[in-house]
Amino acid sequence: MFVVGLELDLDSLRGVARTALLVSHASILVPYFLGVVLSLALYRNLAPAGVPFVPFALFLGIAMSITAFPVLARILEERGLTRTPLGSTAITCAAVDDVTAWTILAVVVAIGKAQGLASSGLTILMAAGFIGFMWYVIGPAVRWIIGRGALGTVSKNVLAFVLLMLIGSALTTERIGIHALFGAFLIGVVMPREANFRAALVQRLEEISAILFLPLFFAFTGLRTQIGLLDSVGSWLMCLAVIAVATAGKLGGSMAAARLSGMGTLDAFSLGTLMNTRGLMELIVLNVGYELGILSPRIFAMMVLMALVTMFSTAPLLALADRLRKRRSASVDVENRFRQHARVS
Repeated sequence: MFVVGLELDLDSLRGVARTALLVSHASILVPYFLGVVLSLALYRNLAPAGVPFVPFALFLGIAMSITAFPVLARILEERGLTRTPLGSTAITCAAVDDVTAWTILAVVVAIGKAQGLASSGLTILMAAGFIGFMWYVIGPAVRWIIGRGALGTVSKNVLAFVLLMLIGSALTTERIGIHALFGAFLIGVVMPREANFRAALVQRLEEISAILFLPLFFAFTGLRTQIGLLDSVGSWLMCLAVIAVATAGKLGGSMAAARLSGMGTLDAFSLGTLMNTRGLMELIVLNVGYELGILSPRIFAMMVLMALVTMFSTAPLLALADRLRKRRSASVDVENRFRQHARVS
């Protein structure tokens, strides 16, 4: 998440604020509402014994609303879409989505721990204060300290300083009650904007995070996922319902909001597909719910399968949208040539 924050181009986010706000909040509210409605049908069979309906329903709703920011960023990068209008809008929507979703998650976790709304309000206020402190105090200080050296290189001293800041920021957000990942992302965003420095820092850090830490987390989650618990037709039908509701809420809600903001149908579908991408962030939320005892092993397995299906379906759906876009473009070219030929005749 620190590397994702480093690679976030804030300049490319200007000019898409209206669409980003509309789509990101629709992509949370619609699947959240559908998740809470679905929990009415799933609570009796899948909720752990002794867990009240409210925390179960709220947690299922937030689990439906997550977008995997790191996965989305990687997909955009691999497809060369990062600096396109669609890519800029998607990354902005995902960023806004993440901030909102983690804020809601803090409230849900507080309710799940039976600490009350006052505790959750304090968590949100502390998080907002920390964001402001990072943006207006720590960010300029870090840029001044690092800027005194050669920005195009990353010395051992600079790397040690950056890692200390990264750990400190992650620890702070963890202690506040949101998550360490948010602190890691935030310190990445406030790093110096100089392109060569960021590229050098990414090169030093990305390999070990992608090769070592990320596979370990997925393996840890895999060990918790007991697919064998889905041992009946009814269980698999419930799993399919979870996948369908999650996709309809996230992809459908995002696409509808994008169309209302003026985007074309295929671009809106592509944006909805990207917002429907789940993965790392979703698995983190599910592990939080599992550790709190809000999610039973059966619903945990279903939700992990939902995260995997929605993540793996992103690339094929984007390829489908590209194919339809090219076909439409070719059709328009043929029509224009025909009209031009008719005029000449």
